[in-house]
Amino acid sequence: LTSPTNLLFTFSFIIFTVGFTFRHTHLLSALLCLEGMMLSVFLLMTAWSLNSNISSFILPLTVLTLSACEAGIGLALLIASARTHNTANLKNLNLLQC
Repeated sequence: LTSPTNLLFTFSFIIFTVGFTFRHTHLLSALLCLEGMMLSVFLLMTAWSLNSNISSFILPLTVLTLSACEAGIGLALLIASARTHNTANLKNLNLLQC
């Protein structure tokens, strides 16, 4: 059986995925949706490891570390695109042109 906590984290992942799919006009909103997805995966893995008899927190900590790296790279891309293109809209960014 799934607990209400796991169901809540699953619904939050679905909501952030829908938000990322339909509302990704600005780079910052896309990054926030990706960060919410990673946070819900981290919390789901942490709850799963607490509910099971596994005392290993290596997988949730790895996900949290990758999430922090993703956020840092995303913010660096946001700053770079704002400086070079004077906008952070994803429609205006074309990675094929310099």
